[in-house]
Amino acid sequence: MSGPGPRASREKGEKMALTVEHVNYIYDPDTPQARKALDDISLTIPEGQFIGIIGHTGSGKSTLVQHLNGLIKATEGHIYYNGQDIDAKDYDKKELRSRVGLVFQYPEHQLFEVDVFSDVCFGPKNLGLDKEEVERRAGEALERVGVPSELYTQSPFELSGGQKRRVAIAGVLAMQPEILILDEPTAGLDPKGRREILDQIKQLQIQTHMTILLVSHSMEDVAEYVDRIIVMNQGKILYDDIPQKIFKRYRELEEIGLGAPQVTYILQTLKKSGLPVDTEATTVQEAADEIMRALY
Repeated sequence: MSGPGPRASREKGEKMALTVEHVNYIYDPDTPQARKALDDISLTIPEGQFIGIIGHTGSGKSTLVQHLNGLIKATEGHIYYNGQDIDAKDYDKKELRSRVGLVFQYPEHQLFEVDVFSDVCFGPKNLGLDKEEVERRAGEALERVGVPSELYTQSPFELSGGQKRRVAIAGVLAMQPEILILDEPTAGLDPKGRREILDQIKQLQIQTHMTILLVSHSMEDVAEYVDRIIVMNQGKILYDDIPQKIFKRYRELEEIGLGAPQVTYILQTLKKSGLPVDTEATTVQEAADEIMRALY
């Protein structure tokens, strides 16, 4: 039976893309191995935000995002997409997954078609769209993630790691989701590849105002790109705030096996040595600007 719909912020007129209310999830329930992976999770995700989700391995972050497009069903609680309970009996999960796109860690393992273009066409083709629309979406998605047209006819297995990652992301974008969830999209890539992928994702968010959730273990990445950070620990939301406020708690983050971007530690050291810097800068550029201001 569906519970009551999300209230608070919706009553104020702010449209929430996703609302999570008191969600619990237990792996292997009713067995001696039963383990609570999510513990009373409540959060709201408005349209257009770029959100980072961080936490050490086993904190529940990947389990949480798999609930958001219905891949996992909550043991207790409710999840609403644009005000509708996604676990209601008559709710269309296929439609939900075309609207809330999930790119798994190492998404290139999901590539399987004979060439890049066919692979990206797979999702929209499954939506029952005509050939012209499918191909238009595929071309647009590949262009958005920076895959050059000369690679379209190549086997996806012949591409570099970063190129494969872009193609896999394009395959989800071709479904034209309203929300894009990326679970460790830069895992295993070198620094250049990581930067290129994340720059592309940030541009996508700026240009389309798409809601993006980035699951990451890199403090530098979330500090550089996101508007809001959710910190997970032992299946609970420990903190939920803007990056500057989150990284002010770097000591508490260290206690749960995380930390802060390197610039946080550099600015803290400079302040202790007498330089009057504001320690809330979280990116390299912000830190450089702050140091210059304090020096001159």
